[in-house]
Amino acid sequence: MKDKLFGKTLSELQEIVVQEGMPAFVAGQISDWLYKKHITEIQEMKNLSKVNRTKLQEKYEIGLNLPVKVQTSIDGTKKYLYPAAGKKFIESAYIPDKDRATLCVSSQIGCKMGCLFCMTGKQGFQGQLSAGEIVNQIHSLPEFDKLTNVVYMGMGEPFDNLKEVLKSLEIMTSEWGYGWSPKRITVSTIGIIPAMQQFLTESKAHLAISLHSPFEDDRKKIMPIENVYPLPKLLQAIHEFEWGKQRRISFEYILFKGFNDSQRHVNELAKILNGLKCRINLLRFHPIPDSPLESPDEKAIVEFREKLTSKGITTTIRASRGQDIFAACGLLSTKELQKNTEPIDF
Repeated sequence: MKDKLFGKTLSELQEIVVQEGMPAFVAGQISDWLYKKHITEIQEMKNLSKVNRTKLQEKYEIGLNLPVKVQTSIDGTKKYLYPAAGKKFIESAYIPDKDRATLCVSSQIGCKMGCLFCMTGKQGFQGQLSAGEIVNQIHSLPEFDKLTNVVYMGMGEPFDNLKEVLKSLEIMTSEWGYGWSPKRITVSTIGIIPAMQQFLTESKAHLAISLHSPFEDDRKKIMPIENVYPLPKLLQAIHEFEWGKQRRISFEYILFKGFNDSQRHVNELAKILNGLKCRINLLRFHPIPDSPLESPDEKAIVEFREKLTSKGITTTIRASRGQDIFAACGLLSTKELQKNTEPIDF
């Protein structure tokens, strides 16, 4: 198996060219071909000598993967299925919306966090994605040129794969990579505190916290992570961080009927978020198999938003997208894994 060049940082490429006896500047040439020129073969790196291209080709390949399946929703949302190691699959969701186009990327194959409301969690953990596999979802997207934003909210817990996620962010935001502003990128976590603190220090991308209740007892029922990193400690870490003017924190809050949608929850949210310049994104719950949870009706969702707004908390209701194409993360890949036909050979 040849090593993959795609997903390497500039410093990693510099190590490679030194090892192969090439001039140091070749690393910059390689990164330019990888991340700015959409090549698929090493021989396309025309400003590298033929000798150097041959050296690279003996040990390396580009390592890109095109999506193997796409489903398109009536609202324009597209769900892409990408191959992953071990004949597994990961998903990315492309969400166009007026002058914005957002891609929701995955960071793991499956997930070990076991949240009650998450279909990916029902798959269990099947493997980590490399930085190359994360960025490949962006680079190989047919709509790459239309993208305005990327969110790490797909399959997996990004901070359970912190090293590769940070590398992918470096590729996304560095001048030698895609040169994106970190303000165009949001990374979501359920609250792995040490990794979150490292992310806040080493990256300037926005942070989203999957909250879903302001009470520890509630979170324990639906999010096992609460037993390891309890909400008070998570909130303490967030309040202690020096948030700059350009850095944004938001809280994801899936509403569950009769569970986290009362006035008591509104009051506690106002209390724990006091002093933070933040936003709450309310999400409707889309049912997954064998889940006891339900979504409130539309009237209750709007009323919950209005109550939070009256407390001075900026609150939005995220539009439901792609419900007709297995919108919830994990549904499409689970369906593919469960097929009785032979898996696609990658």
